Amino acid sequence: MPFDPQKPYNDLPLLPPPVELETRAVLKKAIAANKALAELKGAGELIPDQSLLIQAIGLQEAKLSSEIENIVTTNDELYRAFADEGLHSDPHTKEVLRYKDALWHGFSAIKSGKRPLTTVLFEEMFQIIKESSAGIRQTPGTKLANQQGEVIYTPPEGESVVRDKLANLETFIYADDGIDPLVKLAVIHYQFEAIHPFTDGNGRTGRIINILYLIEHGLLDIPILYLSRYIIDHKNDYYSGLRRVTESGEWEPWILYVLEAVEQMAKATRERILAIRDLMLESGERVKIELPKIYSKELMEVLFRLPYCKIRFLESAGIAQRKTASLYLRELERIGLLKGVKEGREVYYLNEVFLKILIS
Repeated sequence: MPFDPQKPYNDLPLLPPPVELETRAVLKKAIAANKALAELKGAGELIPDQSLLIQAIGLQEAKLSSEIENIVTTNDELYRAFADEGLHSDPHTKEVLRYKDALWHGFSAIKSGKRPLTTVLFEEMFQIIKESSAGIRQTPGTKLANQQGEVIYTPPEGESVVRDKLANLETFIYADDGIDPLVKLAVIHYQFEAIHPFTDGNGRTGRIINILYLIEHGLLDIPILYLSRYIIDHKNDYYSGLRRVTESGEWEPWILYVLEAVEQMAKATRERILAIRDLMLESGERVKIELPKIYSKELMEVLFRLPYCKIRFLESAGIAQRKTASLYLRELERIGLLKGVKEGREVYYLNEVFLKILIS
């Protein structure tokens, strides 16, 4: 039967796909993508406190992944909101911050070794993103349309159907089938998006699954590779690739797209990490020379946890009491390392060069 976008795709084929996934072109591209990913993993180890990367780079992914779904916030709003723990934020910014929370929830589950990539974890992350108690779709009517309002895809309907397909996806994720993990990543991402198990938030949940899969397979230690920036820059190819698999079973172009995304974003993120490391070292040397009485390793780590710093951050880190912390930040502003930004009654201290690296 030909694919009909108006009808629920309950005939979505189970995994593994009945085609040759590792074609010559795919294997060649997989070698390059794996090499770039290994170099990124090594670069991440150059930052002494890797939690710095998880927070700073993770927030950028939260912003960009949400932007794909037309949930838009600015970098200023996002980083200030995170510094304020979400208080006084607009609804879009709060939803972006929840994406970050869902990512951290999934990462913690995977690293504990007790929570695999299963439907249960998928539901938990979706519920955090949407701040909802809902789970797998139970009612019909979900349809995906293009910008012109034309229906281009109707996902499978019926909770039992959806759960059966998710169970098959779980089996494929953990199958010892010898398929290159990055090739499997492309298949997993397509299948999750095609199942479309939730009423909303499927794209964001699926992109979190991508990074958790890489971590679980030891290809990365921390969640620092994100494909959202590449998807935004190549959005038409992303959606056409998904459709070509659905409508005509063309897996090779889709897999090559994902492998290219992994390779390019691994290279870009590695460069970003190296730039952050160099800036940290340079800034530390400046403080040692120009403000030797206030320098400490702990202070520098606080300054590079987020582009925006507050007096409270120094207090919480045990670096100084409020009055002294305020003096430290003003001194750092005086030598040009930070820039004071007043927002209402609050003063934030912006690390402009750090922010520029993150958003480049």
